[in-house]
Amino acid sequence: MGWLGGTSSSPSPLWGGSLVEDERGGGPSSQIAATPLPNPPPQGGREHAVPAVSDDKSPRPITLLIAALGGEGGGVLSNWIVAAAAKAGFPVQSTSIPGVAQRTGATTYYVEILPVQTSELGGKRPVLALTPGVGDIDIAVASELLEAGRTVSAGFVTRDRTHLIASTSRFYAMDEKIAMGDGRFDQDKLMGAIAEHARDALLIDMDALAKQSGSIINAVMLGAIAGSGRLPLTVEQFEAAIRDDGKALDANLRGFRAGYDAARAKAAPVKAPEGKTRAAATQEALEQDVADTIPAAAQDIVREGVRRLVPYQSVAYARLYLDRLVPIVEADAEAGLQGRLLREVARHLAVRMSYEDVVRVAQAKIAPARMERIAREELRAKNEPYSVHDFLKPGFEELTQLLPPALARPILALAERKGWLGRVYFGMEINTTSISGYLRFLLLAKMRAIRPYGIRYVQEQEQIESWLGLIVEAALRAPDLALEIAECARLIKGYGDTHARGVANYRAIEGRVIRPALDGALPTDRAADAVASARTAALVDPEGESLARCLDQIEAVRPLAEAAE
Repeated sequence: MGWLGGTSSSPSPLWGGSLVEDERGGGPSSQIAATPLPNPPPQGGREHAVPAVSDDKSPRPITLLIAALGGEGGGVLSNWIVAAAAKAGFPVQSTSIPGVAQRTGATTYYVEILPVQTSELGGKRPVLALTPGVGDIDIAVASELLEAGRTVSAGFVTRDRTHLIASTSRFYAMDEKIAMGDGRFDQDKLMGAIAEHARDALLIDMDALAKQSGSIINAVMLGAIAGSGRLPLTVEQFEAAIRDDGKALDANLRGFRAGYDAARAKAAPVKAPEGKTRAAATQEALEQDVADTIPAAAQDIVREGVRRLVPYQSVAYARLYLDRLVPIVEADAEAGLQGRLLREVARHLAVRMSYEDVVRVAQAKIAPARMERIAREELRAKNEPYSVHDFLKPGFEELTQLLPPALARPILALAERKGWLGRVYFGMEINTTSISGYLRFLLLAKMRAIRPYGIRYVQEQEQIESWLGLIVEAALRAPDLALEIAECARLIKGYGDTHARGVANYRAIEGRVIRPALDGALPTDRAADAVASARTAALVDPEGESLARCLDQIEAVRPLAEAAE
């Protein structure tokens, strides 16, 4: 930060856009909107300490870096902070790089606040930095956990200086969504990186708070910033900035208060249940069983599995989930895996048991949370009428999912003989917000009661039981092989052609690698690597060509290994 003397009549403090003065004493230059790149701090630059005073006793600005996603109102958030600081009498400046709108791109905002009243500067005017520097950030704020991880990775978050405020919620990147298997980034690693690099961290579920308060996440972020107490601004000054903005006052103030209260409490508030029903009490009993019977290393995963399966099907179905884990608990203990196998199987089993079918699709289409999200985030509708049209294209497999096997198999056999499977689809457009459209989806969603009698349910349960049996058998011989077989569940997901390809790939690996290994035809010490290689090949190539080559190579090596023995 530099100083310009004199009594220039140009605005002070500098705020609201990236305004700088040139050396010729002219007015401010054009507004800057460039990507804040990690710049190394200059020699003899700012002291890496939280107090805003450097070695030469000159004031040092508080640096704030905001990482958000397009469509979350990050620009409005930075404007609120700038307005609050300016009204409080502090010199302040912000720069930004807008991302692509509607949550398809990252956005970055950089704010510097000099914690000294303009009236106390003796006519001097500070020149504030335009871009954040590596190791030079006092407060980093992220609207999403992966964005917080990117901020850490870029070097902006440092152990001796940076206070990190971030949401624990995730909005999955495109690479995560299009992966053939589970392409999600490891949340535990993100949390670990934050804990390792930040001076301290305030982690709350801002997305959940925004939904509960009926606001946008930027208001919750502002509340969390205020609640952290890291800026020399009062709650009233932040709220005044929201009011002066004059837009969606009630919603933004509710979101601000939700974020502020959560930050002060150091945890997101838990929403109280509204009227416990018999089903809820039974679910609570299942969760108590988890605490009593499941090793501590896997209780969090198993508990989430129960919470996923009760609304998906029923309490009895969640009980089946726990019963299926009993042999896995025993196998994990006998193999000495300390919960590793149990955690992986519990996670994949919950996903496999909540497979995607027509009932699941119908439930998702009319979910109140979906309608609220569309109105709030995509349409920006505020007490205005709107309609949502869903386009579906079911084939014979989807249309017969709920039919008993005795009825479904002849229909599917006929469709296969005629060449209709995978080729003939029935396109339809449904106005989900209309009475008729909503009732159509509602009727389909209510058919979950007959789901256990349908052919898809029968097929899925048979495949699950076979997969679990292979895991238990492998755990007694080669624990590493059991872990790799558990991971093969990543191949099976979705519905339609995607599901069919995943099942076919898994069956190929099972028939040509897993079962030969368990039968002794393939050395168990090499089987784990072979399964991992085949699974990876299947995930990177949806068409199956890479998997076919990999399996051929594994089978070509097998005779050589037997001859060597």
